Amino acid sequence: MANFISGFIGKVSGTQMLVASVVFAFVFLLIKSFRQNIPKGTKKPPGPMPLPVIGNLLQLSKNPHLSLTKMSETYGDVLQIHIGTKPVLVLSGLETIRQALLKQGDVFSGRPDLFTFRLVGDGQSMTFGSDSGEVWRAHRRLAQNALKTFATSSSTSASASLLEEHIDKECSYLLKKFQQLIEKGEFDPYRYVVVSVANIICAMCFGKRYDHDDQEFLKLVNLTDEFGAAAASGNPADFIPILQYFPNRSMKNFIDINKRFLSFIQNIVQEHYRTYDKNFIRDITDSLIQHSQEKKANDNSGVQLSAQKIVSIVNDLVGAGFDTITTALSWSLMYLIAHPEIQEKIQSELDRVIGRERKPRLSDRAQLPYTEAFTLEMFRHSSYLPFTIPHCTTEDTVLNGYFIPKGICVMINQWQVNHDPEVWKDPFHFSPERFLNEDGTTINKIEMEKVLIFGLGKRRCLGEAIGRIEVFLFLTTLLQQMEFFKLEGEKLDMSPKYGLTMKHERCHVTAKLRFPLMAE
Repeated sequence: MANFISGFIGKVSGTQMLVASVVFAFVFLLIKSFRQNIPKGTKKPPGPMPLPVIGNLLQLSKNPHLSLTKMSETYGDVLQIHIGTKPVLVLSGLETIRQALLKQGDVFSGRPDLFTFRLVGDGQSMTFGSDSGEVWRAHRRLAQNALKTFATSSSTSASASLLEEHIDKECSYLLKKFQQLIEKGEFDPYRYVVVSVANIICAMCFGKRYDHDDQEFLKLVNLTDEFGAAAASGNPADFIPILQYFPNRSMKNFIDINKRFLSFIQNIVQEHYRTYDKNFIRDITDSLIQHSQEKKANDNSGVQLSAQKIVSIVNDLVGAGFDTITTALSWSLMYLIAHPEIQEKIQSELDRVIGRERKPRLSDRAQLPYTEAFTLEMFRHSSYLPFTIPHCTTEDTVLNGYFIPKGICVMINQWQVNHDPEVWKDPFHFSPERFLNEDGTTINKIEMEKVLIFGLGKRRCLGEAIGRIEVFLFLTTLLQQMEFFKLEGEKLDMSPKYGLTMKHERCHVTAKLRFPLMAE
C-alpha cells in the first residue's frame, strides 16, 4: 500500500496537489457548515452557494453595495455570504438594522479581528480594534467627552464656540482663495476644501492651525487620501488568511501608509508631553494627557491611559475628521451645481433669515429648515458611506428568527436602507422637500432618523455631531457669499466610485461672489 501511495504521488503535479487540497478543504468546510448546531426553533441565514476558496466574491462585482442590495431582494434582510473562506452576515432593512444595532446593541458591537484592522494604529485603534469591553467603552467615552468639550467650549467671542471660531477662519480662507481662483475661470474645490477641513480637526487635537502651504501638513492630508484608496482596494488576506504570508505590493503600501501616519501623530503627542502644562490645557491631546496623569495619581487602573493609547485615540480622531466631512461637502457642491434651483432656494432662505451683514452661526440652524433638509437629502441620496465599518457578534444570538453565531463578521448595508422603496418615495429622485413637514417650516424628525450615514448604536461614529456642525457652517457660509456653477458645456459626472467613502469624479467648477466679501 505504501508503494502504491508513493508511486501515485510521484505522478501528481504540484498544481494537482494544490487543487486536490483546495477541494478537500472546501468539502470539509461545506460538511462542517451543514453540521453546524442550529438551536431548535431557529434557522440558518439564507444566501447564495459559495465557490471553493473565493466564496461569493464573483457575485459582489465592483459595487458590493448594489450587489448585496440585489441579493437582499432574493434572500431577505438577513443573509449570509462567504468572502473567501469566511462567512459574512449582511444586514439590510431599516427595522432589522435597528433591531441589531440598537435593541441587541451589545451583541452586535464587536469588531472582526481582520488582518488589516490590526495594522491600523499599531493594533491599538479604538475604531478598528476588536476590543469592545469595559475598558474600550471607558476610552470611547473619554474621547467623546474631549471632543464635546473642545467643540462647545467658549472662544474669545461670547457668541461662538471654539469649533465655530476654527470653522470661521477656514471659511474666510476658502472664500478668499475661491475669489482668486474665479479670476482664472475655473478650479477644483475639493483640493482646497480637504485642507480646510483637515485644519479643523488638527486645531482641536493639536491646538494648531497649519498654513495651507505647510509641507508637513500637506503630507498628512495626502496620507489620508492614500489610506482611503488603499483600504478601498480591499485585502484578500482578511478573508483568505493564508494570503497574508505571501508578498503583496498593495498590502506593503497599506502598512507603509499606516506607519507614516502614526509616526506623524506620535511626534506631535511627544511634543505635547514635553510642553504639557496642567494649568493650560491647549487641546484634546493635552486633555487626554491630563486625564492620564490624574488617573495615575488616583491609581484607577481600570481606565488607565498609556502614552500609546493616547496616540491611538488621537490617530483615530484625526483620521476620521478628514475624509467623511470633505466628501460630504464635495457631494453637497455637486448637488447644488446639478440643481441650481435648489441652490437658489437655500440662498433665499439664508438672505431672509441671516441677511448679508453677518455670517451664519450654529444657533441659526433651527431657522434654516430647507438648508437642513438639503443636507439630509445629500446624506441619503449619495450614501457616500455605503457600509459601516464591519461589526461582529460578541455571543451567539437570534435575529429575525435566524441563528447568528458568536464572532461572525457583520456588514451593515446603509446604502440599501437609504434607497429602499419601502422606506422612501421615489428613492432615486433628489428632493430635499421629503424631509420637511407639510408647512415647510420644520424638519420631519421621523424621516430624518431614517437616514443611515454614521452608523447606529454603540459603534456610531464618534465625530458625528462635529461632522454635522462642520457641514452646516461650511455650506451656509460659502453659499451666503458665493454662487457655484458648472463650466459651460461640461457634463457633471456624479457616478460614485466605490470605496470606504464613495466619491464622485473630481471636476472643475466656477463661481461668482453674490456681494463683496465680508470683513473678518
